[in-house]
Amino acid sequence: MRQRRRRHREGAQVSHERWLVSYADFITLLFAFFTTMYAISTVDARKMSTMVDSMQQAFDSEGRPTPARPAPARVASPAAAAAATAEQRERELARRLRERLAGAAVDIEIDARGIVVSMREAGSFTTGSADLSDVARDVLRGLAETLESDARSTLRVEGHTDDVPIQTGRFASNWDLSTARATSVITFLVQSVGITPDRLSAAGYGEYHPRVANDSPTNRGRNRRVDIVILNEETRAAEEPAASGQPARD
Repeated sequence: MRQRRRRHREGAQVSHERWLVSYADFITLLFAFFTTMYAISTVDARKMSTMVDSMQQAFDSEGRPTPARPAPARVASPAAAAAATAEQRERELARRLRERLAGAAVDIEIDARGIVVSMREAGSFTTGSADLSDVARDVLRGLAETLESDARSTLRVEGHTDDVPIQTGRFASNWDLSTARATSVITFLVQSVGITPDRLSAAGYGEYHPRVANDSPTNRGRNRRVDIVILNEETRAAEEPAASGQPARD
């Protein structure tokens, strides 16, 4: 009887809630699982895609690394390369002219026609005259010396005046004066400097190609000038007559 009671008491001590421990472990695992899934869902999809693409490109179908292919080098066309070389040569010539003619009464710039060496009337010509001054002769000598290394260059000499009418015993109009000044420069370049005539041309524009508006004495002084244009290849081909024995371009 006593032994039966002891067994009854021992049986009464058995816990029926042990399943809660397993359940709690299961809930903990679920929580960890969903936390992991949430973390994965917040990965930057773009970065992941980039990484996947990179891995696919790095390995070929057999799993071996694929050597990186160098980007194809850009090859300039012959025409573009020639144009770049001509532009560099033009800038270099303009730089040498500025150094050689520094301090003289000239302006040097590059425009669509080529290099323009602009001799101002002040210091180069007496007002109303086409006779070259000593300063102008020195400028032309310096110009010719700088061009010695470029025997292919073609020069166009352009005479310009302001809009004040002129009528003297020698010149009936600004047309005459501008043309005479251009011709004086041509004559000096041929006879005193030795530039061959086939490299030269002359034009007189009167007051019709001003650099600035003729609205003040200062601006009129800027417009009275002789421009020596060292023609670039494009301008020479488009505007100058064909060389002797060569057919003219259409």
